[in-house]
Amino acid sequence: MVADEIPGFWAVVPAGGAGTRLWPLSRSGSPKFLHDLTGSGRSLLEQTHDRLAPVVGDRLMVVTGAAHRDAVRRQLDQLPDDNVIAEPSARDSMAAIGLAAAVLERRGAEVMGSFAADHVIVDDARFHATVADAAAAARDGWLVTIGIEPTFASSAFGYVHQGDVLEGHPSVRRVVEFVEKPSVSVAEEYLATGRYRWNAGMFVVRPTVLLDLLAEQDAAFAANLRAIAAEPERLGELWEKLPRIAIDHAIAEPAAAAGKVATVPGAFGWDDIGDFDSLATLLGEQEALTVLGDPALAQVIGSSGIVVPGSGRTVAVIGLDDIVVVDTPDALLVTTRARAQEVKNVVAALKDQGRSELT
Repeated sequence: MVADEIPGFWAVVPAGGAGTRLWPLSRSGSPKFLHDLTGSGRSLLEQTHDRLAPVVGDRLMVVTGAAHRDAVRRQLDQLPDDNVIAEPSARDSMAAIGLAAAVLERRGAEVMGSFAADHVIVDDARFHATVADAAAAARDGWLVTIGIEPTFASSAFGYVHQGDVLEGHPSVRRVVEFVEKPSVSVAEEYLATGRYRWNAGMFVVRPTVLLDLLAEQDAAFAANLRAIAAEPERLGELWEKLPRIAIDHAIAEPAAAAGKVATVPGAFGWDDIGDFDSLATLLGEQEALTVLGDPALAQVIGSSGIVVPGSGRTVAVIGLDDIVVVDTPDALLVTTRARAQEVKNVVAALKDQGRSELT
């Protein structure tokens, strides 16, 4: 089924973060969204654009760090130059999404949706239908989040607690609350109720509604975003005044407490590729061992897991199960899938040692 373009709908793609759990493949200078991690021949950012294009056409805006602007422009050269916003420094998701909302408010955009640059979605048709349902509710003034149907009791994600069906929108439910990352045992209780979804950080809303919700919590924050949109030359002056806060904490949680948030359950197959274990799971459905890159550079015997030969030299692995080997020109990672979350600790240690060239 071919998706219908949603009139007046803009997609905002925050493209930030270093993806430290995917080091040394993903780094601050070359984060994961710029890489092809699925073997498709397209980077995660390009896949995000391709997935959204059927419903937004050319109404797509990317907000990224100044250091990555040129790389984003090269990968998405079809975008107008003013549809790529470069933030001077990382100030978390509220500033990035809020600035896009302020710009789109001035452009007269009816509805916007925020979708991360580094997620993988399996069923585009179901995703498009979910976005259309979210946009319809957003037009009625709701802040709408897309909740992902959990596939297991994860302690790595926050959760959205679903309430009653939203009147006039049979596929949409009110949000009771957002819940921080729980323990596995609590997550199991959530799944047993059938009323919880993973919080993937996807939000659909009218730009003005988003900024007004922010103004209820921090009037100066919203005013500065609108000032930057009105006078772009003031970006350098005002940006550093903006708080470092995630959109969840800045507006989603207080708006949910006030009964202003709704959710559309999404069942389209989703992964945020948070670490090499999740990447191996995503890629390894057909085979026990996945080579990401040139298979001629990997000699693997009796092993399982993921191997990324990225230095030009041959990587040989013998008799190891659930292994992760990532070889780059200046760093080599060897770990197990079970301990993949700990890769971020290596990055932290390198930063403490002042070895920023490796991070």
